[in-house]
Amino acid sequence: MDYIFSIGIFCAFFFVVLLLGKKAKALHDHILIFWLVYLGLSLGLYMLSMVEPMASWPNFPAFVVSLLLLHGPFLYLYTTTLTAGQRRLPLRAALHQVPFAVFALYLLGVALQGNHAPHLSLSHDGHAEQLPPFFVILLIVTALSGPIYFVVSILRMRDYKRSCMDSFSTIEEINLNWLRILLYIFGIIWTLLMFVAATHHLFHYSSTRFCINGLFGSLAIFVVLVGYFGLNQREIFTHFMMPDQSGDAMPAPESDSKEKYSNMPLTPQEMQAYVERLKHYMVAEKPYLNPELTLALLASELDIPAHHLSRVINEQFNRNFFDFINDYRVEEVKRKLFDPHFESFSLLGIAFECGFNSKSAFNRIFKKSTGLTPSEYKKRPAEA
Repeated sequence: MDYIFSIGIFCAFFFVVLLLGKKAKALHDHILIFWLVYLGLSLGLYMLSMVEPMASWPNFPAFVVSLLLLHGPFLYLYTTTLTAGQRRLPLRAALHQVPFAVFALYLLGVALQGNHAPHLSLSHDGHAEQLPPFFVILLIVTALSGPIYFVVSILRMRDYKRSCMDSFSTIEEINLNWLRILLYIFGIIWTLLMFVAATHHLFHYSSTRFCINGLFGSLAIFVVLVGYFGLNQREIFTHFMMPDQSGDAMPAPESDSKEKYSNMPLTPQEMQAYVERLKHYMVAEKPYLNPELTLALLASELDIPAHHLSRVINEQFNRNFFDFINDYRVEEVKRKLFDPHFESFSLLGIAFECGFNSKSAFNRIFKKSTGLTPSEYKKRPAEA
């Protein structure tokens, strides 16, 4: 296990060095740097807690466990800044560090009591019944913190995906699947380990060392993965969203309900006029042929406020922006497949001509729309 911890520590600080050398760092890059420093230091302190003289230092193991309270906040802040395109953190972000600060101050207060300090044991060694109630509460908060933050971060990712579908016509490079997968995998692992830890304290199954080893071992693996992918993650909203007065990027609405348009009144006449203008423009100018088309760009070309255009597409066409644009691209592909002028083009070549910019996206979207792969669709008339 020590090898895993050592690799995690090395990777944490190695990625920090690489991130520090990265040009044009965004806010999420800075958060990732602090997060990796925290991960590296916490793994190092955990290794120290297993050897003398640190292992016998009163309440030092409890302090190491309190460090787990910082993992969830760092995860959430990184996910939020990456998916919202924020330029700075609001002051309320500091509230996420309060539980750790309370735990650390409590341990400091206990240490200052000297010989009169209670014994804060993490295992059942005869002192379990003497644990102060407040310390037990802090342990419960620590156990719940990780799973709660994982769930909240996953929900944030779901909102982000909806925002992307309402704002972009191509999402291959901004879908953040790597982060979503990590959230699910490590969220499940942490929840199971916390369940095992709770079971241990209730029924004396397994051991404290097994639970904590598992938690810090998963942190070591997490360091390698989040450092690698985070290093290569570019800023998403730089060229696509206009900043508001607070300096934060403005993603598309996150809710699919009509409540999101409650402050965007449109008369039936205005709605119909926008629908006709949009239909005419899509046929005459074919903006969907631009693989980088966004809601903001199309709204600018149509001289329609972006929030009104989003409402028109959602309510009048019953589609999000992504599906609306890609439906046109699929129809364009279907026309070109049997156009003599494109006989020399491959299927992928035709797809690129019609606004798609990746083979995987083209195949997935085409099959979703038609129920057939592009090659199956092209062969269908000949087989009929």
